[in-house]
Amino acid sequence: MEDLPLPALFEQARKIHAAATESAVDQEVVKKGCQALHRCEDMVNNLGLFSSNETKEDISTANLKYILVPFYLAELMEKIAQEDRLQILKASQAKLKEFISFCEAMELVPKEELESYIEGAPKTVVDQRARKIARFKRQRAAESKLLEIKERKERRGRSTKAAALSTPVEAGEEEVLDDDGEEEREAWTTTISLAICKALDLLDMLKKEEEMLSAVKDRQSKDGAEFSRDVLDERAKKAEAWHRDAAVRARYTKPSPPITCATFAQDVLEGRAKASEAHDHKHQPLIFGPASLVNGSLTTERERMAAQVFQPSHRMPTMSIEEAGLKEMEIMNKWQERNVKLMEEANSSWHNDRKSKPGEDDDEDDDAAQEKARAWDDWKDDNPRGAGNKKLTPCG
Repeated sequence: MEDLPLPALFEQARKIHAAATESAVDQEVVKKGCQALHRCEDMVNNLGLFSSNETKEDISTANLKYILVPFYLAELMEKIAQEDRLQILKASQAKLKEFISFCEAMELVPKEELESYIEGAPKTVVDQRARKIARFKRQRAAESKLLEIKERKERRGRSTKAAALSTPVEAGEEEVLDDDGEEEREAWTTTISLAICKALDLLDMLKKEEEMLSAVKDRQSKDGAEFSRDVLDERAKKAEAWHRDAAVRARYTKPSPPITCATFAQDVLEGRAKASEAHDHKHQPLIFGPASLVNGSLTTERERMAAQVFQPSHRMPTMSIEEAGLKEMEIMNKWQERNVKLMEEANSSWHNDRKSKPGEDDDEDDDAAQEKARAWDDWKDDNPRGAGNKKLTPCG
């Protein structure tokens, strides 16, 4: 690793950082990445690539990517597993502050972020929320821009390859490589902007974690109770032994009969009854209130009034679920029996005879109807329509 040049060493460390960010990696790999970044940092300082008198326009495109070395180092250091977590947090915060300070000198930090970073955390929740939303929007815009630049490079590479295959290269003609410095500079500038957003978020998170760990450490030092790994292992062994013994005892214990009444089960859970007591599944109205009134007997009028104060606002059920089911079954049985009786009466001979009796006088009814119709026809012949209205007769 020491023999590698700065570009190759930085590319190797950047790959380790990308792998550690996307998924969990081995601690040895993380430490190797930290060593590579420390080596990059020493080489950048020895070569004097950056100066305090320069601005972002003065930095060459090839050296612009080395601004990210402290940021990558801070993120990798935060992932190191160590007993003294406070030391890791402080070292990571120092690298993040170094990265933000250098970007501030290069005028790469947005104005609103710079004001909040210098003045400290915002005082109100509204300001903090607005700052996080603005930072998230900048982060999404930077990610979209990097994706657009990547797709643009891929399309140009495919078109260049296709043109090279279709057009033969003449003898003596040199191959012209597409080295778009402006696009590369734009990509690294956008990457630095994205890293600034992530660095500010990570710095806030590490500060909160440091405050919590410091509070826990102070509390432990005051109480004088240091929870070591041996104490925690002993407690875990006791818990496992208790569960194992309970599982063995459960094989030989006789389970209690199930409670089939919902009201009695609620009484058992709330301590008003015991599961071993006999229960005839009769519903008793629930009494709400203090334990002294619920468990005791309401002997005086004062106790009865106090118990009524704590009654619920809604109406309580007058029967249990089992009693309601039995009541509904009884109603359905009666309804089915009534339907069976009606069907039997409809199919009986008495009902059929009753329907046939009125048919005996059909002939007499037909004769009377014919005589009535004939009389009505005769009357209409003698009294034509409109004969009784004198207003309808002209000159009458």
